[in-house]
Amino acid sequence: MIGYETFDSWWWPYVFIAIAGWLATDMWRWLGVLAGNRLKEESAALTWVRAVATALVAAVIAKLVLYPTGALQQTPVALRVIAVSTGFLAFLVLGKRIWVGIAVSLGLLVGGQMVFGLW
Repeated sequence: MIGYETFDSWWWPYVFIAIAGWLATDMWRWLGVLAGNRLKEESAALTWVRAVATALVAAVIAKLVLYPTGALQQTPVALRVIAVSTGFLAFLVLGKRIWVGIAVSLGLLVGGQMVFGLW
């Protein structure tokens, strides 16, 4: 039987994660598309789904900022909070472009790590 530990290559965990992540979520995406086509955009069900999705994304971001693991754990909490807050502000001010918010947050985080000598 082929399992996660069958292959002894550096790239195998990344392939495993990509395939497992795709298989686990793709079915639900297609079901969401099929069900979403039947819902009106102003419906209570779709409003609830958007609210839950937004809350889940916010929770994941908060967890990454406040309780990180790995190398991010070594950065000061204030730096992480400032980076994410400034990135969100840039996102809002500069036309709600996601890449702008990510670039600003990442730039501040990397720059702060260099200043604090953590990188």
